[in-house]
Amino acid sequence: MMARTLETTERPPAGSAAPAEPGSGNLRLPAAGCRARGRDLPFADRPGDLTPMKGLVLAGGSGSRLWPITHTSAKQLVPVANKPVLFYGLESIADAGIREVGIVVGDKAAEIEAAVGDGSRFGLEVTYLRQDAPLGLAHAVRIARDYLGDDDFVMYLGDNFIVGGISSLVRRFRTSRPDAQIMLTRVADPRAFGVVELDQRGRVIGLEEKPEHPKSDLAVVGVYLFTARVHDAVGRIEPSWRGELEITDAIQGLIDAGCRVQSTVVSGYWKDTGNVADMLEVNRLVLDGVEADCSGEVHSSELVGRVVIEAGATVTGSRIVGPAVVAAGSRIRDSHIGPFTSIDSDCTVVDSEIANSIVLRGASIVGMRRVEHSLIGRETEVTVTETETDTEAGTGTATVPSMPRIPRAHRLVLGDHSKVQVAS
Repeated sequence: MMARTLETTERPPAGSAAPAEPGSGNLRLPAAGCRARGRDLPFADRPGDLTPMKGLVLAGGSGSRLWPITHTSAKQLVPVANKPVLFYGLESIADAGIREVGIVVGDKAAEIEAAVGDGSRFGLEVTYLRQDAPLGLAHAVRIARDYLGDDDFVMYLGDNFIVGGISSLVRRFRTSRPDAQIMLTRVADPRAFGVVELDQRGRVIGLEEKPEHPKSDLAVVGVYLFTARVHDAVGRIEPSWRGELEITDAIQGLIDAGCRVQSTVVSGYWKDTGNVADMLEVNRLVLDGVEADCSGEVHSSELVGRVVIEAGATVTGSRIVGPAVVAAGSRIRDSHIGPFTSIDSDCTVVDSEIANSIVLRGASIVGMRRVEHSLIGRETEVTVTETETDTEAGTGTATVPSMPRIPRAHRLVLGDHSKVQVAS
């Protein structure tokens, strides 16, 4: 099976409704809206589970909050417990019974395509849709219009992580067939998210993207389910004040037009892995569920708790406290690996201490007394240089050895191929 790459174009909006005012970000649908287009069809008479459904995964974007890691790598491919975040989303879509998936890609398209391939490893048929610039979630829907056709679809943000998957959400959508279904979660600072307002009966009555004065603490999670009706709404919105086509504006337009929008509050764990702190938190969560498995070589070492040593990895003279994972080809010697640390393939850790961290493929850490809460990029070299002090004694010069090391920790975020020397 070979993956397809489709040329994407933006369709003009269907119908004859007046366009939105330029720059308003608001939708202007005919007053009849959904009521004029089949809303009298009983939900029980709809096709339900037999309705074709596709996946639309967004894997573009610059990943600026994860820079410098994303300077050379797609943010969706940064690994959590040694598996790219994007893969968890693709697995969730496959588990929900969806087989056809379009992946929207940007300037890191080649890397995404190389990692995912044709999708067969996930049980999926993947088509790649090129987005020349990240112009908003609704823009991604707009360029995917030809691929999606008239099928229902789930839109999944490729850098989001949801414990428990989306199978129950998809089943609910296929059973009741609302025009849109969104997932919500309560957040401490709603200003960084799309925010939903509910009425006293729990119905969605308003949405706003990154509002300065949020009307609730309910943020929209990065998973959306739509019928084809959303395409008319997307086709009629204009860029918001942020210069993007906001999916929240399109959903608001559906509400204003009398369409049915359902919401579900997420009871489990959800995280947008857009920054280092969130990546480390998700890494902790996933590692907390691993089971001990020692398939690699372990010599004169101690493994404490749930530690995974993959076949091809070697641990010598070291202590590893789980939960932790060491991938194939990595070499750990004379080191202490603390809990909640994932070490990717072909890494080297010698005479070092590291905890609560993610170490990407091919990285080398030598002589570091303590590294924690860090994200170390691919092929990175981190070493220690010993410092010495010269003092005059009479006519000669005495060399004074370095003082004993004082315990301290280094916190690092290093992009791919970095070289760092830390003075002891």
